[in-house]
Amino acid sequence: MSTTSSATFLWHDYETWGVSPQKDQPSQFAAIRTDQDLNEVGKPINIMCRISNDYLPHPQAALVTKLTPQHTLRDGMTEADFAAKVHQAMSEPNTCVVGYNSIRFDDEVSRYMFYRNFYDPYGREWQNGNSRWDIIDLVRACYALRPEGIEWPLREDGSPSFKLELLTAANGIDHGQAHDALADVRATIALARLIKEKQPKLFDYAFSLRQKAQVIKQINLQQLTPLVHVSSKIPASQGCCTWILPVAQHPSNPNAIICVDLSKDPQAILNENAETLRSLLYARQESFEEGQQRPGIKLIHINRSPFITTAKALTEDNADRLGLNRDQCLENYKRLAEDNAWRDTLIELYNEPHEDSEVDADHALYSGGFLTNEEKHWCDDVREAQPEQLSVLAERMQNPKLKTLLFRYRARNYP
Repeated sequence: MSTTSSATFLWHDYETWGVSPQKDQPSQFAAIRTDQDLNEVGKPINIMCRISNDYLPHPQAALVTKLTPQHTLRDGMTEADFAAKVHQAMSEPNTCVVGYNSIRFDDEVSRYMFYRNFYDPYGREWQNGNSRWDIIDLVRACYALRPEGIEWPLREDGSPSFKLELLTAANGIDHGQAHDALADVRATIALARLIKEKQPKLFDYAFSLRQKAQVIKQINLQQLTPLVHVSSKIPASQGCCTWILPVAQHPSNPNAIICVDLSKDPQAILNENAETLRSLLYARQESFEEGQQRPGIKLIHINRSPFITTAKALTEDNADRLGLNRDQCLENYKRLAEDNAWRDTLIELYNEPHEDSEVDADHALYSGGFLTNEEKHWCDDVREAQPEQLSVLAERMQNPKLKTLLFRYRARNYP
């Protein structure tokens, strides 16, 4: 592995035993480091994690990845060793860790794995000049705003598909075996190269949005300035793209901004109270009456590389291609701009107490608050200890969650 301190990308992918980063374990990790021009630096990483004896995998995962539990028991390493190698690669200074749908999935796999193995779950994302990025919204933005030069696979209903294996096939990119981690990494890099070649300004702009400061620059909560937003939460039938109106900071999460989707009728937002809006926002789709729609309220998270840009970036021709009615969006904006009372309603909607309901220690990364400095030092001691020293460390810790994690860590890695 390279030891250079110049800025690099670490392109990565996990295969896992299920679809939940919180509850399912990784089976394989692959990564390739490149320079800023996407030239490979150093040797690829391709490692396997031994499945633990107290975990039941999803059979479908083995069918998709072609990895079996027996395979990992024979050729894999303990999760403690696996996590150490992944953490070392991601923590190299000036590294941007990047993937395809990685912020929603792979980064969460990393966080939960580091948490289970007594690493700081977040430090590698920002310390020593490091950052994280995800190119899936760049790909979506490319389709919506700058589609030229790239072939776009379509579903049967005519909407675009952003599945990696379909994009690589449509553009003549060799993908090898899809759902093999290393093959997926090489395919992701090749797709990034294609976009960087065909739409270099869009690539560079999307890359800049991994920094919160660059995202904040785009948002004006005082003047209610509309923006273009690209997200998986927006239907693929309209290119995962819409005009939004950022309206307020989330009352309890400083990294979240409350927004209104201007392609949706704002009547409910203008007329309903917070409780009614909350029930509509989280109701099951089948509970809606004919003609009724979910209110166009969403959050963007400034620490998750959201793709936002100026309203004029979506041209009239592209809006027509995506089925977005520009005049209707403008009319919805004008209705909202006439009266600001609804902004307080949206803040109230999100101003509800957080229920800290997770009871399983393995799954409780986001429960129970942050560790004290003393607990952090104890975690460092756990990682550096010999297996026979772990029982002594257990006696030093009063935090019940950490005690449970250590008991399981010993059983899984050093039975």
